[in-house]
Amino acid sequence: MFLTFVTFLPLIGCFFLAFIPEEKSEMVKQGALAIAVADFLLSLVFYQEFDMHSSAMQFEFMVPWIEAWGIGYHVGLDGISLLLYIMTTFLTAISILASWHVKKHVKYYMMSMLALSTGMLGVFIALDFFMFYVFWEFQLVPMYLIIGVWGGPRRLYAAVKFFLYTAVGSLLMLVAIIWIYLDIHQQTGQFTTDLMFITKHLDVGLEVQQWLFLAFFLAFAIKVPMFPFHTWLPDAHVEAPTAGSVILAGVLLKMGTYGFLRFNLPLFPAASHELFPYVGWLAVIGIVYGALVAMVQEDLKKLVAYSSVSHLGFVMLGIFAFNHQGMSGALLQNINHGISTSALFLMVGMIYDRRHTRLIKEFGGLTKIIPVFSIYFMIVTLSSIGLPGMNGFVGEFLILIGMFQTDVIFALIGTSGVILAACYMLWMFQRVMFLEVTNPENEKLTDMTLREKVVMIPLIILIFWIGIYPTPFTKTFDPTIEHLIAHVNKNSGTKHGQEEGGHHAAIQSKATVAHLITTQSSTTPLVKE
Repeated sequence: MFLTFVTFLPLIGCFFLAFIPEEKSEMVKQGALAIAVADFLLSLVFYQEFDMHSSAMQFEFMVPWIEAWGIGYHVGLDGISLLLYIMTTFLTAISILASWHVKKHVKYYMMSMLALSTGMLGVFIALDFFMFYVFWEFQLVPMYLIIGVWGGPRRLYAAVKFFLYTAVGSLLMLVAIIWIYLDIHQQTGQFTTDLMFITKHLDVGLEVQQWLFLAFFLAFAIKVPMFPFHTWLPDAHVEAPTAGSVILAGVLLKMGTYGFLRFNLPLFPAASHELFPYVGWLAVIGIVYGALVAMVQEDLKKLVAYSSVSHLGFVMLGIFAFNHQGMSGALLQNINHGISTSALFLMVGMIYDRRHTRLIKEFGGLTKIIPVFSIYFMIVTLSSIGLPGMNGFVGEFLILIGMFQTDVIFALIGTSGVILAACYMLWMFQRVMFLEVTNPENEKLTDMTLREKVVMIPLIILIFWIGIYPTPFTKTFDPTIEHLIAHVNKNSGTKHGQEEGGHHAAIQSKATVAHLITTQSSTTPLVKE
């Protein structure tokens, strides 16, 4: 019940904000921030109470809803969803604090942000197909409004494109859910939409699994977004307000990768193995393509947006590595990308508020004018590159170790993404921060305010914390990953699944390297001294 309360607290806050007169914008902002911070602090209780040694669902709450159709209100958290849930409450509070400059329809903006938070949290806790679909669709509405009302000059085009892409993918997923609903009735005699029950009892052939896998795949691949389903993302990021970009990069994109782990792998294990080569190629193409396109961008926000396509290609490689290192790296990189890319969007928003331009050629020599901003920006840039000692390194390292055990070609192509990321990020940093100050407008820039530092400091702490000591994060999902891998391999019935046993000894030896990262990092920092 407590999980339900924390999930719906932002939506409850919306109703309180509705009674505040619109002209009292400061009171609205303070109220929204208080609700978001309270929600974040309450969500930390789940980490404190979470049993790190269990792969089972925890904090479960289930009551019948529409009994005649077998629909229930079933929620819970496990190792896959715990950190994503907490990151959602965390980034919602950060986003609201970063939106203090919003002047247009402040009350409705804050209400949209809080409603969006409940929608996103609901996606991560739903253990019923019907509930999941309701939350999945619900969060589209406030994000559509945030982009369409408070966005840039082409905001309506970007908002409609974002909505249509996601809705089309969702409809195919709905068709697959209905098929499963009817099939599970034929198999068990029960009409039910309970995810746990269906995962345990669904038994379909490989061909059917492949069709169902593809229906879910399209919905989640658009959300990630994977190449070639990514075209909505640059438009949405460029036109969205800063907080909208933070939520898009930090949480909404993670719903796609979460969907693969929650639905595709456990429900269609054989199809997951069979279709792995196709998913792998799309992932590595996304890594290289995203990096190359980011390299030629003139707009800072577009550069960061295309870098997301590249980074999330790594996450997809980790998920479909089908081993502990790969999936552990994927889950950690999910969190890392949420932190680093959100920080980048925040800093781009800060500089845009001062200069009203994001074109790289308009800047240069900013280290001499705004040194504090430059230091923060350098840390975040290095974090995005994956410098050892920072969060990005740990996640990418584990993913590549995992993929080397599964497919060397994909791992080698993926490794090139690390090099390309260093090229486009450092080149961008050089053009914006170094060289001579040639534009007189830049000489008028002011350095970071106290509020901006307060927004950035928690993200900077997390960047170094995960980079030096990731165990408090990785230990939350280790048992769940083991359980998921065992389930997928047991039920895949494919050659790949049988080969797992044949290569077990080799995998164990390679796993030792990754084990040093996840378990011994408490005494051995990852920074090479």
